[in-house]
Amino acid sequence: QVQLVESGGGLVQPGGSLSLSCAASGFTLDYYAMGWFRQAPGKEREGVSCITGSDSSTYYADSVTGRFTISRDNAKNTVYLQTNSLKPEDTAIYYCAAAPYGCTLSFHEYVYWGQGTQVTVSS
Repeated sequence: QVQLVESGGGLVQPGGSLSLSCAASGFTLDYYAMGWFRQAPGKEREGVSCITGSDSSTYYADSVTGRFTISRDNAKNTVYLQTNSLKPEDTAIYYCAAAPYGCTLSFHEYVYWGQGTQVTVSS
């Protein structure tokens, strides 16, 4: 059974950091691009970052470039999102997802999704 489980969310002050993880099971992670998305209350789901399965090329939304870093460890079936210099507008539920055809920040291309982890940035 395919499963993606996110962890690492929480409450952090502005300027702080969180390390998010996404543990995958039930499929071969190597063959999939992996993405991180987020959704704030009343807003559409937004692509944050993705990483290819072939050569681990990375892509970021403009809003997080220079602050977030995506990485993957295929041997551990895990994808990570390091979030630094967090801002209140980063507050959202963060989801990881898997796409079979390549890296994109469009959620339409992703076939497997986790349940999400809440990130709240507030003083």
